[in-house]
Amino acid sequence: MRRLKIWSIVLIILYSFIAISAYFYQERLIFFPSELPLNHEYDFCQEFNEFYLTADDGARLNAVHIKQDSAKGVILYFHGNSGNISHLIHVANLFSEKGYESVFVDYRTYGKSKGAMSEQALYDDAQLFYDYLLKTNEEKHIVLYGRSFGTGIATWLASQNTPQKLILESPFFSAVALGQHRFPFLPIDWLSNFRFPSNEFVQKINCPIFIFHGTEDSVIPYESAERLYKLIPNKDKILFTIPGGGHNYLQDFQVYKDGIGEILQ
Repeated sequence: MRRLKIWSIVLIILYSFIAISAYFYQERLIFFPSELPLNHEYDFCQEFNEFYLTADDGARLNAVHIKQDSAKGVILYFHGNSGNISHLIHVANLFSEKGYESVFVDYRTYGKSKGAMSEQALYDDAQLFYDYLLKTNEEKHIVLYGRSFGTGIATWLASQNTPQKLILESPFFSAVALGQHRFPFLPIDWLSNFRFPSNEFVQKINCPIFIFHGTEDSVIPYESAERLYKLIPNKDKILFTIPGGGHNYLQDFQVYKDGIGEILQ
């Protein structure tokens, strides 16, 4: 009995240590930024304009704007949780082939962007880039595209504005739900400072919403997209299910090719 009591105390202490560590180091557990030297030169295989925007708190945010003559519109793209915009050449080529301008944004601490990380700061930064586009584009010509982690930001931005449409690739239901899926032994709802409740945001969006998700996604379960889709009150919505698709390289599947072609026709 005494040995059992000792082991119980040890396990409680160990669990408490893990939970406390998860709370204080959650930013490192959530974000996987890939930095770039400030003198890095992008190569997008087409003409582009690199620029910076400065947030209210002084954060300097890096982005690339690829322009098109007689463009159908402009796509504001929010990438996934790793890498940076230097890895998005294939995405830029796709959008250009479809006749769209595109703007690719690096979050704080990613690529050449600098600044303190917080959920609200990421939302404010997204709005800053949206306002940048509004200076030269009618809102009805702006398309929002979020991939993986970027879907949380794109969904929030669409809920605050009225873009032409919203495209989500491999979205999560909410950051808390995803955390609970990955760490079911931790009280994520209590610990998390980063919530990204896309499940709440989609209910406030008025534009058409298009979702792509692979059935074999081991990072963000396909069920996340299904649950999110059901909450969208707007009838102008489509869920493109990609059988056998994982978390990456969905653009290689015919379902994606046909779907994105239809959306950006």
